[in-house]
Amino acid sequence: MVKESTADVILHPVRMRIIQSLINQQMTAQQMKVLLPDIPQASLYRHIKKLVEAGVIHIIDEIPNRGTIEKVYSLQDHAKASIPPEELNSFTKDVHMDLFFKFMVNIMGEYERYLNQEKIDLVSDGVSFRQTSVFLDDNEFVQFTKEISQVYARVTQNKPKKGRRRRTLATIIIPEQKHEEQ
Repeated sequence: MVKESTADVILHPVRMRIIQSLINQQMTAQQMKVLLPDIPQASLYRHIKKLVEAGVIHIIDEIPNRGTIEKVYSLQDHAKASIPPEELNSFTKDVHMDLFFKFMVNIMGEYERYLNQEKIDLVSDGVSFRQTSVFLDDNEFVQFTKEISQVYARVTQNKPKKGRRRRTLATIIIPEQKHEEQ
């Protein structure tokens, strides 16, 4: 049996949603089922098992519940939910395009689930998508990404509570082709 790459494990649409649901939270499969009602229970358990086996998520507690053991899962190391640089650099152009496509499909799925709600208000809900180009030298780019990372790090520490909604943010950075004079 061929071992799946980290990319294949984490970029599966269902597993990506499980990972997202565990950011800064500890949950049982039943709690995840409430958050992800469109995923059949058997599929949810199968994908949770795959993420545990791959070391992406961990069982952090086992709670006796009506004669069974209910496992509590956590995403303890966010780096485990990322593709390692050495793996990323080893991919061919076709593999990179496949990964990017899977990423975009996941984003499209999130957006479709939002649009499928009975009542939406894109403006008050803060829905947006935009593209802009910026001109930065390498040092400015490193500083820019460091600042973005700091903002992300700060807000990803927020725990769910009354009045907070989970919002999906996606970042895509694509440099222009290198020209000879650069």
